[in-house]
Amino acid sequence: MPTLIQNTLAIVCGGGPAPGINSVISSVTIEAKKCGWEVFGIYDGFSHLALGEKKVIPLTIDMVSRIHSDGGSILRTSRFNPTKSDESLRRVVDTLIELGVTHLVSIGGDDTAYAAFRIADYAKNSLGLTISFAHVPKTIDNDLPLPEGIPTFGFETARALGTQIVSNLMEDAKTTGRWFIAVAMGRVAGHLALGIGKSAGATMIMIPEEFPSDRKIPLSLVVDIITGSIIKRLAAGRNYGVAVTAEGLIEKIRIEDLEAADCVEYDDHGHIRYAEINFSDVLKKELLANLNSLGIKMTVNNKEVGYEVRCAPPCAYDIEYTRNLGYSAMEFLRNGGSNAMITIQNDRIVPIPFEDIMDPVTKKTQVRMVNTDSIQYRIAREYTIRLEKRDFEPGIELDKLAVAAKMTPEEFRKRFQYVTDY
Repeated sequence: MPTLIQNTLAIVCGGGPAPGINSVISSVTIEAKKCGWEVFGIYDGFSHLALGEKKVIPLTIDMVSRIHSDGGSILRTSRFNPTKSDESLRRVVDTLIELGVTHLVSIGGDDTAYAAFRIADYAKNSLGLTISFAHVPKTIDNDLPLPEGIPTFGFETARALGTQIVSNLMEDAKTTGRWFIAVAMGRVAGHLALGIGKSAGATMIMIPEEFPSDRKIPLSLVVDIITGSIIKRLAAGRNYGVAVTAEGLIEKIRIEDLEAADCVEYDDHGHIRYAEINFSDVLKKELLANLNSLGIKMTVNNKEVGYEVRCAPPCAYDIEYTRNLGYSAMEFLRNGGSNAMITIQNDRIVPIPFEDIMDPVTKKTQVRMVNTDSIQYRIAREYTIRLEKRDFEPGIELDKLAVAAKMTPEEFRKRFQYVTDY
């Protein structure tokens, strides 16, 4: 077994892209080189390492000094999961050791963090060697277990660009008299959909967290909620709007209701590839059928929001944020730290030990969901158009809704009141 070279750092990127990756690579490299460390960039996540391939590049200050404002990743990224098998895990560790790596900075989401933890654990417990690692939390989904109010890097850029897209759709809807269904990335959480919809002033927003966590919901419920918003707008004399929903809703829906879609794929971590499922197509089809059954003629278009924002140049917030995170990761490692996710809280570097973010049941990192008791969510609901319990009280408003739906008030109440119970 080769002798480890002291102070050799490797940088690896896992999961989907997010604005700000290059900025982290830049600041980590600069600080490491200033300390006299060797720095390697690992291409394509853990995929080549698991094959014993040393597809790496020595990084220098000159190479990274101006990449902090660039989108994408100079090291690319991969969703390959090295923890799927002991053989893959062993090859990753062996290859890192052959490269002389003593420290590892992982840039990614929960799966990448878990992989880095397993690599460090395997090296220590199986080989008696120390590979210290620091994880920099990256995802436009904003679903890593950071303290509430602290975003994952890339989220703010994705939200800003997504807001621009949805704002344009709002104007198009108003101009042409139609509805749009915009489905935002986010995996199981609704942070991005909520952030985009709220910032753009979308007509309505729907996220998975507002539904019961202990059971699946029918697809018809989701469609009826959107239909109710359309009817409410028609009753107010407006035949247009934009519904922003989260892709995670698809995981809340009963499997039997999605069988006809025949479009479910899984990544190496066993997660549904939500970005590969055109959920907005499913919603559009079901919504049009629902409207037609009510005799409501409406043009509906759909849009998936996600890929356009992942590799965009980071906004000023994310540039500064990621430079701070990269610097903090290197400072943490330089001072002898390991096995932690790097955060900045109250203007201080706060490493969160990996054990503190691990789910005791799944043994994977916890997922941060939208807090529906928060002021952010409550305000978002106040400013979106949804059927509410008060809409079904006898009176002029109920009569207007019934007329728009081509029903009697009692028929309307019987058909749609149930959507307010969720």
